[in-house]
Amino acid sequence: MLDKLEQLQDQWGGHSTIVDSWLNARQQLLIHYCQLAGLNKTSVSLPEQQQVSEFCNMLMDYLSAGHFEVYELLVSDDDEGLGLKQRVYPLLSATTDSALKFNDDFATELSAVNSRRFDRELAALGEVLEDRFTLEDKLIQHMFEAHGPKHIQRAQQAKSD
Repeated sequence: MLDKLEQLQDQWGGHSTIVDSWLNARQQLLIHYCQLAGLNKTSVSLPEQQQVSEFCNMLMDYLSAGHFEVYELLVSDDDEGLGLKQRVYPLLSATTDSALKFNDDFATELSAVNSRRFDRELAALGEVLEDRFTLEDKLIQHMFEAHGPKHIQRAQQAKSD
């Protein structure tokens, strides 16, 4: 996932501060995810609750930025963009639901009951995030290929006015 992200940053980075910031947030989220997954595999014990909570906070911030700042910027209202919205948004919503469930289950407490599920749920979340990132990358690619960086810059400027 980090390799794909790096390729995406190389290809589309520098054209939009919102997209750049969002991709940087994705990178930080992935780094923290890998740390959680790595900590859990090299140790018999679970990660500290603070580490899980920080990851969950980053996850919620990332999801919110996508839904409330980035998606509408990336998908224009041309026919192709509208079709993309109809196909991709329901799938993105499903990944959001899965991530929210992980957050609800683990953000505040790793109890004896839910700690037995942590490894499995973290792995499942990794798969969900990979699916989500693929969908988001389609939105980014559509906007840059269909309309070019200048269109995103204009849309970004209009949004901030």
